[in-house]
Amino acid sequence: MSSQADVLSPQSKAHTAQKGSTNAAGFTDYFDLDGLLTEEHKLIRQSIRDFVKREISPSIEKWAQQAHFPSEIVRKFGEVGAFGPTIPAEYGGGGLDYISYGLIMQEIERGDSGMRSTASVQGSLVMFPIYQYGSEEQRRKFLPKLASGEWLGCFGLTEPDHGSNPGGMVTKLEDKGDYYVLNGAKLWISNSPECQVAVVWAKNEEGRIKGVIVERGMEGFTTPEIHNKWSLRASTTGELVFDNVRIPKENILPNVEGLKGPLSCLDSARFGIAWGAIGAAIDCYESALKYSLEREQFGKPIAAFQLQQRKLAEMITEITKAQLMAWRLGVLKNEGKATSAQISMAKRNSVDMALHIAREARQIHGGMGITGEYPIMRHMMNLESVITYEGTHDIHLLITGADITGIQAFK
Repeated sequence: MSSQADVLSPQSKAHTAQKGSTNAAGFTDYFDLDGLLTEEHKLIRQSIRDFVKREISPSIEKWAQQAHFPSEIVRKFGEVGAFGPTIPAEYGGGGLDYISYGLIMQEIERGDSGMRSTASVQGSLVMFPIYQYGSEEQRRKFLPKLASGEWLGCFGLTEPDHGSNPGGMVTKLEDKGDYYVLNGAKLWISNSPECQVAVVWAKNEEGRIKGVIVERGMEGFTTPEIHNKWSLRASTTGELVFDNVRIPKENILPNVEGLKGPLSCLDSARFGIAWGAIGAAIDCYESALKYSLEREQFGKPIAAFQLQQRKLAEMITEITKAQLMAWRLGVLKNEGKATSAQISMAKRNSVDMALHIAREARQIHGGMGITGEYPIMRHMMNLESVITYEGTHDIHLLITGADITGIQAFK
């Protein structure tokens, strides 16, 4: 994950500084977005970037090749403040704004989408609903241990037969008087094989969706791992299976009912992905730029050829557009004005952009682009999952379509 400033000659560094493609810290920043950030934002970004370069980048290719989830990274994420950064400090969070959260996700995904998935699931899909919809007792019990990385959490919404239509879920929650009984299954659940806590959404007898906190060790609760993935290989993914699991009444999220609960969690996660995918795109772009300046054919660097310059120019243009959208979305989120449809658009745009850049970067790298010597193929495979989870590419397009026409095409 070398920065552009690290790889250019002194003459080229001066040239690109004049063109404004990087800021003083070496971040890809063609339109000087740093001018829109506070000093705290920049310090947070640098801190996470240093963490990624120290704790993730040296080993990520090996982890991905071996389909290994480094469970020790969970505690390290907690120590660096990557879990629940917008959660108030009294519950173990960072008390930061949403631009800070976005920058954290961006820098982690520069390292790897699977690593960002681990962090964003913990913060947006587990800690967020407990903070937003939980009781004070639940907040005090679960949030500090999740924030520190002592516990890893997961989020149970998607089912084997219900993905884009979560309202069709069949997982059932039955009231038995002194307790509830949970039956059903969830599929494609990041973090599940290693989790201590799962925030699960199920229908009660009246057909209303409720959130429940399921804890490791509850009888009948198992988390089988999914193997043979070609994508997110350094992330751990599995199922959640509930066979007459007895849920104490104090583990029900008391302050939400219906799809509003899980969908608001998805908004929070999608916001993080909108920033995170930009990080993957930046890593591919910077690798392609460096390679094109070093690789010679026909007596000169391939960066001198028009077709390669076109690829690089389009990459930096699309990255810049996505950065501007993400920043504006962060401002709206901080002001409490960001809509679900705006978040949806940003998620779809960023991931589609990043996947296209990964494919173009692979071509610039030629045959070397398929090897683990470079991050391109790993990012490309990861992004094939990111473009599907938290709402597919097509569903996000239809969300935008419904927002601008007032007509829902997926019902």
